[in-house]
Amino acid sequence: MPKTANINLRIEPDIKAQAEAVFSSLGISVTDAINVFLHASIMEGGFPFQPKQPRYNRETVMAMQEARDIMAGKVKAKRYSSLNDILADMDAKDAHN
Repeated sequence: MPKTANINLRIEPDIKAQAEAVFSSLGISVTDAINVFLHASIMEGGFPFQPKQPRYNRETVMAMQEARDIMAGKVKAKRYSSLNDILADMDAKDAHN
């Protein structure tokens, strides 16, 4: 058996679990999948796929920015006490559009 080297990765637990499920369904481990990726990268002389920025429509981009602004405390998040309040607010927005 050839010698091996270790690589330590930090990854979100949910991402790890999802990856394990995907690769398990293919009959391989995450370690095997990483080895396949590294071998393919060596053969290609780079990524074995073309990395791209995700493309989102304008509404999604605006929603993501709003979420960032809320998390940063730049914008106060709306709060509702009931589903009826949410629906009334949505109806009011629809009436203005």
